[in-house]
Amino acid sequence: MDININDIKNGMTIIMDGNLYTIVEFQHVKPGKGPAFVRIKRKNLKTGAVTEDTFNTNIKITKAHIEKVHAQYLYSMGENYVFMNNTTYEQIEIPASVLKDSVNFIKEGLEIDIDSYEGEIIGITLPEKIEFEVVETEPAVKGNTATNATKDAKIETGYVVKVPLFINQGEKILVSTKDGKYASRA
Repeated sequence: MDININDIKNGMTIIMDGNLYTIVEFQHVKPGKGPAFVRIKRKNLKTGAVTEDTFNTNIKITKAHIEKVHAQYLYSMGENYVFMNNTTYEQIEIPASVLKDSVNFIKEGLEIDIDSYEGEIIGITLPEKIEFEVVETEPAVKGNTATNATKDAKIETGYVVKVPLFINQGEKILVSTKDGKYASRA
C-alpha cells in the first residue's frame, strides 16, 4: 500500500529498495526558503543497519503489512526460543538470530507480539517496560553519593543494566526495552 511520506510514523514498517525497514525517527522540516522536506531514520529489519535519508514531501512510499500474533514465551531450546500462539495454542520456534537484542528481555510467561511479513517471522514486539528481579549487584557503599551514581545489576535473564546505588539484590525493577536502561523500581 503506497502512502505519502508525510503520513509516516515512528515504528511504521515500510518497503524500500526491496528491503523491509522500520521507521526509527522522522522529522518534517519546513525551512524559511525552499520547499519542505522529510528526514527519516530507518532500520533495516534483516541487517539492523540504520540509515538516514531526506525526501521531498511529494513522494510516495510503500507501507508493509505486518501481521502480528499475540504469543507467550515458554522456554528456550538451544538457539531457538519457543512461544505459544495465544489463540491457536500452537508452538512457534524463533531462532535467536531473528530475535537479536530482544533475547535480553525475554523471560518465562512474557506476553509479546510476533511480527511476520508474508509468512516470514521478522521479529517480536516487546512491552515498553518489563519487570525483572535483580539477581546480582554490589551493595551500596556509604559515602559514595556522587550525583546520578550507578552500579551494574544483573537481571534474571543474565542481562546487565546500570541501576541507582539504592537498588539491592532481590528487588524488582522496571527496564525499558527500547534502550535497555533502568526505568524505576517495580
